[in-house]
Amino acid sequence: MSKYAVNEKGFYGEFGGAYIPEMLVPNVEELRERYLDIIHGEEFQAEFLQLLRDYCGRPTPFFFAKRLSEKYGSRVYLKREDLNHTGAHKVNNTIGQILLARRLGKQRIIAETGAGQHGVATATVCALMGMDCVVYMGEVDMARQKPNVERMKMLGATVVPATSGSKTLKDATNEAIRDWINHPAETHYIIGSVVGPHPYPDMVARFQSIISEEMRNQLLEKEGRECPDAVIACVGGGSNAIGAFYHFLDDEGVRLIAVEGAGEGVDSGRSAATSVLGRPGIIHGSMTLLMQDEFGQITEPHCISAGLDYPGIGPVHAYLNSMGRVHYGNVTDDEALAAGYRLARMEGIIPALESAHALAWLEKEKFASDDIVVVNLSGRGDKDLMTYIQHRERITGEK
Repeated sequence: MSKYAVNEKGFYGEFGGAYIPEMLVPNVEELRERYLDIIHGEEFQAEFLQLLRDYCGRPTPFFFAKRLSEKYGSRVYLKREDLNHTGAHKVNNTIGQILLARRLGKQRIIAETGAGQHGVATATVCALMGMDCVVYMGEVDMARQKPNVERMKMLGATVVPATSGSKTLKDATNEAIRDWINHPAETHYIIGSVVGPHPYPDMVARFQSIISEEMRNQLLEKEGRECPDAVIACVGGGSNAIGAFYHFLDDEGVRLIAVEGAGEGVDSGRSAATSVLGRPGIIHGSMTLLMQDEFGQITEPHCISAGLDYPGIGPVHAYLNSMGRVHYGNVTDDEALAAGYRLARMEGIIPALESAHALAWLEKEKFASDDIVVVNLSGRGDKDLMTYIQHRERITGEK
């Protein structure tokens, strides 16, 4: 990722940095000074890779989707991150950060979550390591993702509802940062996406880069080449997308497509298409593209997928968008729901609504017959079953 890597001051072009309260400076500085030495250490890497293999189930399968390929007239592969332990790519990062937290001598873990997948992944690794865990989650998200709330509680985590604002991911992140400010010495904050102050975006991207590293090896095995023609991934904060893009960023011939949630339409006033609607601003400790009104107040986003319901994108994505290296598109709630039903009935896989946004892009772009297109299936749809049920008749036309 050399050409698009973070610089020594923590910026990707004009985006990034660490805009944090004074109380957090010692924590963030300690992390910044030590994270690369720790995660590049032989002992760390050995434990990290062993847990990814034996506990999470990596490498995840690389599945040739025969019926999707016939429908879209190209060679479509699915990177099955949904088959990770805990059901999403999030565990790649939480395994890495929990090992880092232990080496930093932290005793307590906090996290935020939107769809609940990062919360479950954090609660899981805390149970594995015997560490206290508090997860903040928007009250609205807790209602629409109840199975994941129960999973977190079963794993021993305390789930704290965020009741301010839109009661979704942004507000959960606000509450987690307040907790961190009040308990800076003993607490490590496991941020779940490539957002937050430096070094979090770079650190999370490195942990998630295992996705594209495996893609290259699996493509070589199946197709005799390491690079596909296109990689498609959904983007909210953007951790699964940067993981899927990471080892292809310097291969300019690989088309990289990030799909945001358009909600009810980009111009409807109920959208989460940050790359279209956002402008530079600071959220949760970094400068990035941010949906805001004329006074700089954050505009509440909307997306049917809780994991994409965020008013910003990670600073690395803001930079890649500005450089034109990644194409940022968007699909509506209904287009994502339809794509979810389509995958379920054509390949027998029920995708998370986040992943369904990436799949829906196949309807919007025509690829050549010999193109290899990889869709990163970031999570499984069990958690979204009630939403699928609620909209089934309207989307499928079935009684």
